[in-house]
Amino acid sequence: MKLPFVISLPHCSGKIPERIQSNMVLTQTETVDAIDLGTREIFGCMPAAQILCAEWSRLVVDLNRPPDQRDAKGPVALVDYHGRPVYRSDAIPDESKIEQRLSTYYNPYHRQLEKALAEPHIKGLLDCHSLKGIGPPEAPDAGKERKDIILGNNGGPDGESDPLRGESTCTPALLGFMKQVFEMAGFSVSINSPYAGGFTITHYGSVLAARGKIALQIEINQNLYMDLETEEIVPERVTDVRAGIFECFKEIGETI
Repeated sequence: MKLPFVISLPHCSGKIPERIQSNMVLTQTETVDAIDLGTREIFGCMPAAQILCAEWSRLVVDLNRPPDQRDAKGPVALVDYHGRPVYRSDAIPDESKIEQRLSTYYNPYHRQLEKALAEPHIKGLLDCHSLKGIGPPEAPDAGKERKDIILGNNGGPDGESDPLRGESTCTPALLGFMKQVFEMAGFSVSINSPYAGGFTITHYGSVLAARGKIALQIEINQNLYMDLETEEIVPERVTDVRAGIFECFKEIGETI
C-alpha cells in the first residue's frame, strides 16, 4: 500500500560541492553533524506517495528556512547548529552568492514539494528530522533527555494554537490521536517540545489546512538506532524502528 503522504527530508544529505567546501572552516566531522542521521534510512524507505530527499547538505542551503531570512541561521547559514563559524572570514557568502544558491538548490526542491502536495490523493505533509538523544548546548532543551518521537504542529504542549507562533498545522485532537498511535507502538512522545516546527510546515500548513489536510514535523531520537560510542547507525535497530514507524504511519493514514 502507498501511504497518502508526502515525506520531506530536508536535512538527510551531507554532500557539499567542492567549490563551497573549499571556503569552509568546518572539519569533515563537523560537517557530518549537520546531517539528520537515520532519516533517509527510516523515513526515506517508507512506501509513501512521494518522498523528497535533499541532495545537498543543509550547510549548502537549509531547505527548512524562509528564503528571505538573512541572519546567521538563514537558508545559507553562517554558523552551524553548535554555533561554530561555517566559513573563512574572507569567504562569507554575499547576497549574490546567497541568491545563486537559492536559485540552484532551494527553489527547485520547493517547487517539487509544492507540486507533490497539490495531488488530490495526498492527505498531508510529513517533514521528518532526527535529533540527538540529549539536547546540545545551543538547543532550547540543552542537557535534557529527549523523547523517542517529537510531533510538531507549530502549537503549544497539547497541540493547541500558540498566538506567539501563529496558526497550528494540525488540530490538537488529531495530534493527540497520533501521539497515542506512536505510544501504543512503544515510542515515548513529546508534542512541540523541544521543537514545534520549522518553515516547511508553517509555509505549507495553511494551504493544506484549507484543503482539509495536515502538515506535521516529526523528529526521531537518534538513540533509537545509533551506537552511542561509535555514533554509527546500527542496521538491525533501523530495521526494527522503521517497521514500527511504518505501522504508525499506516494507522494514521487510514484514520485521517
